[in-house]
Amino acid sequence: MTVFARIIAGEIPADKVYEDDRCVAFRDIDPKAPVHVLVVPRKPLVSVAEAGEEDAELLGHLLLVAARVAREQGLDERGYRLVTNVGVDGGQTVGHLHIHVLGGRPMGWPPG
Repeated sequence: MTVFARIIAGEIPADKVYEDDRCVAFRDIDPKAPVHVLVVPRKPLVSVAEAGEEDAELLGHLLLVAARVAREQGLDERGYRLVTNVGVDGGQTVGHLHIHVLGGRPMGWPPG
């Protein structure tokens, strides 16, 4: 069971900013920006690479929740970045799909 699955199950505390029947959003414990929230589906998908057609509605919901979280965190005026990592070379460190909502400072390009 991943650390995110344990957070979803309530076994590990988290600073939640949003929760519904399909996902949970909480502050990252190792933030890379002044605002760094993770949007995590309750369904245990490893990454977007593992998602199938049956997950299309869930993936759309995660993006809408990420935008809502960004708005509620005051990031909509200046902008923010959404990131999802896939695999080791993509920087994925937890084998559970998650979307990073990053903001509160200018984001450089290219990332990483």
